[in-house]
Amino acid sequence: MAGKKREIQLQAVINNQSLRDEMMQNKGLTVIDVYQAWCGPCKAMQTLFRKLKNELNEDELLHFAVAEADSIVTLQPLRDKCEPVFLFSVNGTIVAKIQGANAPLVNQKIIALVNEERKIAAGEMVRPQYHEIAFVDSDSEDAGELNYESVDQIYTIVIIKPDAVAARKVQEIKEKINKAGFVIEAEDKKPLTEEQVKHFYSQIVDQPDFEDFVSFMTRNLSYILVVSQAKAKQPSWDESEVNSETESKEPWDEQQEMAKPSRMKERKSLQQYLEIQQISQFCDVEENITNTKFIDVLIPDFKKIRGIKFEKILALLRPALANERTEDVLNKIQDEGFKILLQRQIVLSEEEAKTLCKEYENKDYFGNVIENMTSGPSLALVLVRENGLGHWKQLIGPSNVEEAKEYLPE
Repeated sequence: MAGKKREIQLQAVINNQSLRDEMMQNKGLTVIDVYQAWCGPCKAMQTLFRKLKNELNEDELLHFAVAEADSIVTLQPLRDKCEPVFLFSVNGTIVAKIQGANAPLVNQKIIALVNEERKIAAGEMVRPQYHEIAFVDSDSEDAGELNYESVDQIYTIVIIKPDAVAARKVQEIKEKINKAGFVIEAEDKKPLTEEQVKHFYSQIVDQPDFEDFVSFMTRNLSYILVVSQAKAKQPSWDESEVNSETESKEPWDEQQEMAKPSRMKERKSLQQYLEIQQISQFCDVEENITNTKFIDVLIPDFKKIRGIKFEKILALLRPALANERTEDVLNKIQDEGFKILLQRQIVLSEEEAKTLCKEYENKDYFGNVIENMTSGPSLALVLVRENGLGHWKQLIGPSNVEEAKEYLPE
């Protein structure tokens, strides 16, 4: 019975709307385990909650509660869930939600919000303007919006520091991130504002040279990357061959994605990977970000960018073009809104060139095309853009003389 009593003291029991409204008057952070009547609260997380309660020692700032979804009107959109849902309320505003008993994420979220409350109480920072998360009924058409902080939406922010930008390390770092199986969801190049520096580097604001660091970061260009982990392994250049039937296509088909080398099964964190690659000194990394509000401070258009359908394509610049006008062509590609994720010089064999140019094999000039394609290094590019394949086809123009005459009569 003593154990049961401690459990009730650790988490307040909320089983009606009135108690829920009373609980929302709590000052500081309240972590609410929303459960279903048929399964009860998530006991697996109670050890973590008790540990945090003891370690943080913040009885005035940190509270825990359990709430039955079916018996509380405002929580009924969360009913009939087969996994626990944890809500994070700060001074009565629901600011975050995590689905699933993901202890590391919940632990990180609690520590971050408690530290924030401590700084606010000490006058070291202004309280953020939180926007309360709206719940959507699971049967509604917009239920997909509910997973705002779902555990499968985890991002990493990478800031490539000004000295690395000046040393032209950006492309190398981006290529290594992509080769490791991560996806760059959004990026921006700009000097950070003082607010953004203090937001991202909040853990070192007490260091004596922090003001000098702020000055350095606000006077020079940085690269901000929002990175996610790819759901399927993208083959590296060493694992795939450029022997496609066209010069531009979506680069990773189902057969390639099935060929996952065993060394990639245990994927390291991005921070660990950058350390192994000996480039971690050029950038700062914040991992396991589930709240896009944190990202919005650095890239305000992130939600809009995330909603756009981007396509990756594999393009090949023929030897003559790659050797004579590489810089002009790459500038034109980027001016058209493409981002260059990867680039590498390759030399095609005759067999590869014939496969690549198969559509011209019955033309009189086929031999000349193959000779041209094997005459030196071609430049292979992985590009990304909204509606990438369609824009690329429009950019390169018609593929035969007849269509070209209609396209440009003069």
